[in-house]
Amino acid sequence: MNKQTANDREEILSVVNKARWDLGVNFHDTVIESIYADASKIARKTVHQKGDKEAYSLDIKIDKIVTSRWLGFPLMFLILALVFWITVAGANYPSGLLASLLIDYMHPILKSGAAAIHLPWWLDGVLIDGAYLAMAWVIAVMLPPMAIFFPLFTLMEDLGYLPRVAFNMDNLFRRAGAHGKQALTMSMGFGCNAAGVVAARVIDSPRERLVAIITNNFSLCNGRWPTQILIASIFIGGLVPASFAGIVSAGAVVGVAVLGIFFSLVVSWGLSKSVLKGEASAFSLELPPYRPPRIWQTLYTSLIDRTIFVLWRAIVFAVPAGIVIWVVANVKIDGISLAEHFIDWSNPFAFVFGLNGVILLAYIIAIPANEIVIPTVLMLTVLSSKLAGMGSGTGVMFELDSTADTAAVLKAGGWTLLTGINLMLFSLLHNPCSTTIVTIYKETKSLKWTLVSTFLPIALGLIVCFFTTQIWFLLQ
Repeated sequence: MNKQTANDREEILSVVNKARWDLGVNFHDTVIESIYADASKIARKTVHQKGDKEAYSLDIKIDKIVTSRWLGFPLMFLILALVFWITVAGANYPSGLLASLLIDYMHPILKSGAAAIHLPWWLDGVLIDGAYLAMAWVIAVMLPPMAIFFPLFTLMEDLGYLPRVAFNMDNLFRRAGAHGKQALTMSMGFGCNAAGVVAARVIDSPRERLVAIITNNFSLCNGRWPTQILIASIFIGGLVPASFAGIVSAGAVVGVAVLGIFFSLVVSWGLSKSVLKGEASAFSLELPPYRPPRIWQTLYTSLIDRTIFVLWRAIVFAVPAGIVIWVVANVKIDGISLAEHFIDWSNPFAFVFGLNGVILLAYIIAIPANEIVIPTVLMLTVLSSKLAGMGSGTGVMFELDSTADTAAVLKAGGWTLLTGINLMLFSLLHNPCSTTIVTIYKETKSLKWTLVSTFLPIALGLIVCFFTTQIWFLLQ
């Protein structure tokens, strides 16, 4: 040992000796007592001996309720329904304000500006009636519910409830050959399917992550809730007295959402037994303690990382879609628009499935965002049925303030109760929006699985609508 090393050792020992005296003679005893106190506290919570009084723990009391075999699922659906109700009810007013600003106020100003500079009619239509209106509908309809749903979802995550949801759903998904964490991605899909697909990163197994990505479209995203609520209010709620219409309509919408969970489990089982064959991997889920959510951090991350990100991606795809929508509704061949040609051609095929050509065309050209399906359906219905005095003009998307007026337009276009039911089913079981399709490709890096994720729901939707229609006619 050289002299320098010996000096360093003496210096270290001197520092340690000084620190020991500074900490006090009882430091060692204090550390040991703290360890024993923590161990005793953990033992009192987890070990129960006969005759002992059970230690009180608020976390344990709550867990016995929210993860109960009998109460866990009803509470889960009740909380889910409450979140949806807050989202839908809370989004109505800001959505109305945004629609008034962007569509009722800005759209006429842009039209006047285009007329003042003598913009050609077709360029005015493509840019303002097509691209601008599609972007405006997406912002007005999509932004408020996302700005409410994502923070609520993150607050439940911070509070510690979502891991309990995964715990409750784990057994069902495990039996379906999927991963228990798929419950979390499915829940996120109720806000936005693109966000749900990204959330599948929490699943380590590539096979089970792929199952979660493919089936995420069966979670009703916020873009489909307005369609479900509107159609249920018109065709399902209209079957009962007005005093019960709201409850019956809400029940129908929740029923469709539960049907989506059922399809998610069935398709997960089918995939795990066929092309994605394999056993569900085990995972240990540590239930975190309940804790007060971090309100401001949650609001910031939800708005920046999720709401703005997803909204911007939807706008990028909505603008060119708006142009396509205007073109098919206004470019004519032999005096008839491209949209009318397609509707006339596809009606016989669509009727077999209890739908119509308007619905098929709307879901094809409104692929960038489910939020513009209803404005597109109304525009195409007015166009194909030659209804006068409705909407903002030929080939321009619009919505009506009154549910009764919307019902009048749809029924004038030949819609029946069967059409309404099948539209609700097809809204659940159709291809993901283009934003979600691009996200699926980025997450899987596979064209094959992106195509499977896109066309599998359509095939299921047509099969379900076909059998619904046949059963309907048999019962008539």
